Amino acid sequence: MSCESETIDVLRESGHKMTPQRMMILTSLRHASGHRSAVQIFEEVKAAYPYVDISTVYRTLTVLKDKRLISETHMGGGDTTFEWVGVERHHHLICRKCDHITQIDHKHLDRLSAEITKATGFRADIDHFAIFGICDVCGTRVPQVLEDSPDADTAHSIGSPR
Repeated sequence: MSCESETIDVLRESGHKMTPQRMMILTSLRHASGHRSAVQIFEEVKAAYPYVDISTVYRTLTVLKDKRLISETHMGGGDTTFEWVGVERHHHLICRKCDHITQIDHKHLDRLSAEITKATGFRADIDHFAIFGICDVCGTRVPQVLEDSPDADTAHSIGSPR
């Protein structure tokens, strides 16, 4: 059974119709290489199916999110992004200085979820987090510029390669 067939079955079992528009939205997410905004998904689907409406994209994203098939994340860049997660949950560590993103396994936050449940009885949906901070490289980097250098105030280059 294909991955799309499995997802179609999940949606149908929950009482949702599989329309051509929903199928294209689903395919766009399943085959995307990373996070996509609703507008990016809409533009891709609209190029192939001009009769789709942005509201259809948002409604479909809501259904997929409620079924925990996609994640909704604020990656710090403005628009909310969505990503297909299926069974492999993961999270992101985002450096506030260089914007480097490190993917971490779900097991780290799974333990947090268990501790929250144990302490409060609350069962948290910890599916996909973007955690902001300072990466190891930026945290240990010491600027090596002379005080009189024109680059003295920009010793750390934003977005610089590692």
